[in-house]
This record gives sequence, C-alpha cells and structure tokens, in this order.
Amino acid sequence: MTKVKGKGLHVFARSRPSHSGHHPIHLVPPRDTHFRPLPNATGKEPFHLDLKDVLAEDQYKSIVKRKKLTFHLNGDMGGIVYGVPQELVAKGMESDVDPNAEASDNPAFLYVTGDCVYFNGEVKEYYKQFYQPYEFYSGPIFAVPGNHDGENLPNENTLEGFVRNFCAPNPVKMPESGDSHRTAMVQPNVYWTLLTPLVNIVGLYSNVPAGGEILAPQTDWLINELKTLSEEIPLFVALHHPVYSADDHHSGSTTMKNVLEIAADAAKRHPEMVLAGHVHNFQRLTKARPDGTQVPYLVTGAGGYHNLHNIMKVNGRKMIPPVVFDDKTGDPVTLERYTDDHHGFLRLEITDQLITGRYYQVPRPQDPYSKGNQLVDYFEFDWRPRHYVPNKL
Repeated sequence: MTKVKGKGLHVFARSRPSHSGHHPIHLVPPRDTHFRPLPNATGKEPFHLDLKDVLAEDQYKSIVKRKKLTFHLNGDMGGIVYGVPQELVAKGMESDVDPNAEASDNPAFLYVTGDCVYFNGEVKEYYKQFYQPYEFYSGPIFAVPGNHDGENLPNENTLEGFVRNFCAPNPVKMPESGDSHRTAMVQPNVYWTLLTPLVNIVGLYSNVPAGGEILAPQTDWLINELKTLSEEIPLFVALHHPVYSADDHHSGSTTMKNVLEIAADAAKRHPEMVLAGHVHNFQRLTKARPDGTQVPYLVTGAGGYHNLHNIMKVNGRKMIPPVVFDDKTGDPVTLERYTDDHHGFLRLEITDQLITGRYYQVPRPQDPYSKGNQLVDYFEFDWRPRHYVPNKL
C-alpha cells in the first residue's frame, strides 16, 4: 500500500499468505508420547550395508557399468483396516518394472521411509501388511522405522517386528512371512547407511514422539557419516518425520530440522537430498541455501495407508504451486509440486551427473484399474552444482 501526496492510497497487490507466518511448514508439536530406547544393533559399526551384498551379481554389474541406479521410494504403507490402496501402490510399482529392460533401467530396490506396519509394528501384522502386498515385488525392500513401527503394545518390545524382519543377522525366512518367498532383510541397525555405487543413503530412526526425537549416539553417528562418506557421489538422508511439510495435519518438524542442520554444520557437509514420510501425501519442496545451492526435500508418505493428508488451504482454497514460504530462520523454501488425493510412489534414477525423479499416482479404489500409473511430477537435479535442470516437461 502506497500513499501519494495529495491523493488516496494505491493498492497494488496483497501479501502472499505463505509469508504471513500463519502457514508454517515446520513446527514443534506438543509431545504426545515418550522416547523409546533403541534396540541393540544386529550388525557392527559403522552400520553399513553394501548393495552388492544383496543384489544379484549381474544386476549390480549392470549398475556399475552403465553408471545408473534406479530405485523406488515410498512410505506409510501399512494397509490396516482397508488394504486396497496399498495393494494398488504395490501393483503400480510392479508394473514399473520392465522384464525386457537393462537391469540398471529397472528399479533395483524399494526404500521405505517408515511406518511399515500399523498401528504398533506388531509381528502378527507383518504378513498382512508387508509380505502379502509385496509378494510379487521383484526387488529387495529396505526401510527406516517410523513412529508406528516403534510405538509398541505393552506385550511387545519397541521395534520388535521391524528388527525381526528388516535387521535380521541372516536372510532367513521368518514365520510371519507365511506363504511369501521373501526372506528377512539384513540391515545392521535401526539407523544405518545403504552403500551403492551412485548414492549413499543415510537412514535415521526419528523415534516415536510427535515431531520425532534423535539423540546421541545416533546424532554422533550421523555427523561421522556426513564427514566420512564419499563426496564423489551424492548423499541422501532418509528419515520418517519430515523437516518441511505444507500439509494441514502434521506439518514439518523443527526438531528434525535442528538435528539435521546441527549435524551438517558440524560435518561441514549437507546432504544433497532429504527423504521423508509420515505425512500421507507427496510433496517436493526445495530449500534455497545461503551459498546459492538448492536442496530437495521429498515427502513420500502416500504408500498405502488409507487416510491421505490434505495440503493446507489459504482462504479456503488449495495452493497452486510453486508456493514460496519463509522458513522461520529466513531460508526460503518452495513447495514445487504435490498431490494429496491419490496414493502413489516415487521413482528415482541416479547417474554420475543427474538425479531424475518421477512421481506416479495410482488409481483410487473407485477408479478403473486400467487407468494405470499417472505421472504427476518430473524433475532433474544436477547434484554436483546442486541445482535443478530447467524442467522441459
């Protein structure tokens, strides 16, 4: 608003609601439960699992030779109460595999950003919510735990089901797997790093309290991973509670933002990308850092749990991206793209130069299944200068 001498007020525009402070993309929620002590590690420090020890030799060689790794990313999958959305996402990911394609062109694995089994990570729910839906998914499945995986019932230990089925000492067939052929995964701990030829994925366990909580020794381990992992390939951090989110249910977590930023400052290295779940939709947000680089923050929590979370509305209307928010510390964060009315999955392709992302939504239960996967987001990120390539799609 501007007053011109001798005249009335001129009005040229209104302030963006996202700059008003009334639409936070991260906050500190009240604690709704207590921190759960972590179970003992099943492997040795520094808790690394090399992809070459899990994949078939010819598949791994194809990835190395062609310098290309493709994988699926998802979260909040458990199909309790109503399993159809989870089944549709599983079938969507299965159809994203081409049996005639080069091995490196197909997703090598699925990485889950937590909440694998609702509501309390019970061992008895693993067949219905994990082994049965992914019976025909042809790759290994890795994961970090979510709050629902760790929020145990009185007669079970925290993360008991997760440790049994994702952190087994050997790839054995668990009794809860039923008639599935899938063996338990051999992650060395509930926080751990997946080593691959083209990206290292540092997986954190953000525990049970609202907004997450990560304490020592996990914080010390995170700093050491950021310091010591190769800078010749990108580094992702995966956790359950997102740092940023523009939804109207959880929002992002100031607590997780502080954990990550303190570790990055101490290590003098920031991850190239941050992956999360917890919020039941898909969002791609970008933080502009003071040094001019960009960091994508991906929320991939629409993997099958039946209740989806809406993006917050402004004056009763849905936001149309891109939408720029002012983070409380002054860092601009842009909501680039979202979808909150369908379940879906993300496909990431990584080369020695580019990270390419494609997010697909799958049909809703009431839609014709012939509708198939629909591409709703596409991006290319040049990870060396840490900038998006202009989107031509």
